[in-house]
Amino acid sequence: MAHGRAPNAPSPRVREKRRRRRAEILHAALRAFRETGYHTTTLDDIAERLGVRKTALYHYFPDKESILYECHRESLGEIARMIEEAEACYECASDKLAYLIREHVRVMTETLEGSPLAFEVPALSPERRAEIVAARDGYERVLRDLVLQGTRDGEFRPVDPKVAVFAILGAINWIARWYQPEGAIDALELGSKFADYLVGGLKCEQPS
Repeated sequence: MAHGRAPNAPSPRVREKRRRRRAEILHAALRAFRETGYHTTTLDDIAERLGVRKTALYHYFPDKESILYECHRESLGEIARMIEEAEACYECASDKLAYLIREHVRVMTETLEGSPLAFEVPALSPERRAEIVAARDGYERVLRDLVLQGTRDGEFRPVDPKVAVFAILGAINWIARWYQPEGAIDALELGSKFADYLVGGLKCEQPS
């Protein structure tokens, strides 16, 4: 017996078209959130950027909060990938931490278009907010563990891991308040500078 698609199931071409359209909506929303703020942005604003009517967005998202939630989910998916790659590609804590900082900056500036999502978590419903905060806390624990590992291995000077990670994340999240995609510094250069400054600030002084 031939195995085809389930009745009424969309074809691969249709699924890909929907995937691309969802991505376009998310990126239009991220640009709007960066330029005017989440609370000021309306569905009409997002639709206008795409050259469609607001009703076209309802085929993909029921409301603005659902768009914000999906933006957070995409960013957390990127962070999960970053953690896996750091573990697979690097051995010492300083190299892993530097990689995560570089990639986090790239996600902030490219994937999220410099949008201040970290400051918009309270806009989510309690259930969605709890999910995002739990995932974010998990990422913070990974960073703290790397700071602890680096201290134990003699790479980093003794510091409070919690405060150190707050400083790292605070610096990265604040990028959304000043970053301009069309500015003089591109994402790769910015990520390298942040990794250099933030990891360098933790390292033990080398004997002269």
